Amino acid sequence: MIVTRFAPSPTGRLHLGHAYSAILAHDFARRQGGRFLLRIEDIDGTRSRPEHVKTIIADLAWLGLSWDGDVVHQSQRLSAYAGALDRLREMGLLYRCYCTRAEIAAASLSAPHGAEPIYPGTCRVLTRQNAERPHCWRLDMARATAIAGPLTWQDHGRTIVADPLTAGDVVLARKDAPASYHLAVTVDDAWQGVTDVVRGQDLFAATHVHRLLQALLGLPTPAYHHHRLLTGPDGVRLAKRHGAPALAALREGGSNGLALATELRVGRVPIGATDT
Repeated sequence: MIVTRFAPSPTGRLHLGHAYSAILAHDFARRQGGRFLLRIEDIDGTRSRPEHVKTIIADLAWLGLSWDGDVVHQSQRLSAYAGALDRLREMGLLYRCYCTRAEIAAASLSAPHGAEPIYPGTCRVLTRQNAERPHCWRLDMARATAIAGPLTWQDHGRTIVADPLTAGDVVLARKDAPASYHLAVTVDDAWQGVTDVVRGQDLFAATHVHRLLQALLGLPTPAYHHHRLLTGPDGVRLAKRHGAPALAALREGGSNGLALATELRVGRVPIGATDT
């Protein structure tokens, strides 16, 4: 059976880009008699807000979307992430990193303008560890890829060769959170039996890392369907940081959610929807 999911973070309100992705994932499952799941990725305790969870649920219902089973909250799945980290640690693939964002940015010259700097591996070679000092846990990417060997995944029916080395030694457990996005999403997709991941092209690069983690942890690999990003009349991607209107604002302003969903299904942004 086909199983898809929509997994927003309750760190703010959903916008039109979120709606587009949720609709595509929902419809992909429904067309084939499958299941559509809702997962709340709320392990970022400093930014996640309960009020945003309520708004997310109201927005999806307003769009005419329904999901199967209970809503899963990542904040209730911390033991599963800890178990995955323990397994990777036992494999000798994790190391403590004490670097700050500023230190990483100063040491890394390879990242394009506006992109997250690639970690230069400063702490990988440390011979002395201090468990009491604030730290995150990073994946030794070179060692991990050597163990995993060549990897591929299916994306819209095409075979993609995974190249996780380009991501550098990614964080799998942050200083302020028990697991990173990379680890939590990989563990949860497997646990929930997700067969098809429908998400935006902006997450394509992350899939290289997720495919590696699946191999290391012995987890199944879903089929991926990275869709184009929705843009406004100016051609700019619809995102919160670009001023995309919140679905809640449209809903509270009297817009018709079902009509909006119909327009988004064909990749069209209704006139005036980006002006709120």
